[in-house]
Amino acid sequence: MGSSHDDLKSFPDEARRDAGFNLDFVQRGLSPENWKPMKTVGAGVNEIRVRDATGAYRVIYLATRPEAVYVLHCFQKKTEKTSQHDIDLAKTRVKAIPKPAR
Repeated sequence: MGSSHDDLKSFPDEARRDAGFNLDFVQRGLSPENWKPMKTVGAGVNEIRVRDATGAYRVIYLATRPEAVYVLHCFQKKTEKTSQHDIDLAKTRVKAIPKPAR
């Protein structure tokens, strides 16, 4: 969603590759290698955690919808705590996901 695809493509090669492999796991219904729930963003939202020689990278996604895995936000983490800006951006993108038809 939003700039997530371009943001992911801007990761260094090793981090981008690791994030891609982990997103493939998620698409196949498996758990990523290193992840944690992001309840501050919303129910069912998780974060893939990637580290390489250049730093820590994160991919926030929602995989509880049957139609798709929604990648909400990709970024390089520069502090121990995820910034409020990154959390708010992911929240905004969750709200933009169309509600399922009933």
